[in-house]
Amino acid sequence: MAARPTLALVAHDAKKDTMVAFAQRNTEKLRDYDLVATGTTGGRILEVCPGLKVTRLKSGPLGGDQQIGAMIAEGRLQGLVFFVDPLSPMPHDVDVKALMRLSLVYDLPMALNLSTAEILLRSARLSGLKTTSTTPEVNCG
Repeated sequence: MAARPTLALVAHDAKKDTMVAFAQRNTEKLRDYDLVATGTTGGRILEVCPGLKVTRLKSGPLGGDQQIGAMIAEGRLQGLVFFVDPLSPMPHDVDVKALMRLSLVYDLPMALNLSTAEILLRSARLSGLKTTSTTPEVNCG
């Protein structure tokens, strides 16, 4: 039996309410995934969706972003939903950019806003039909 796909959930402070609403609306779909989230985001989701199982990592600025980055590099994630607040300065902006860079390098499906997150949840790729590779593809053509 194939392992369940793993989805990471991250949200900047100004976008945590949006993430919570997304999780509430999509609780049934999210039950099909192993969920990991940065600390505060995971805690907020669990408050309103107690039926979901969410593995909480450290808070983003305290290393949670890097923990998710390591999971991407190790091929342990099949998708990332990262609700980014483009209007607020982030003291850990370098970590955020590194996380996005890893998602691009490893060709990980990544949603940065609500619209793309909804599409990502409907994706056959995220549903485990194709998993991410532990090494990036190189096009020699």
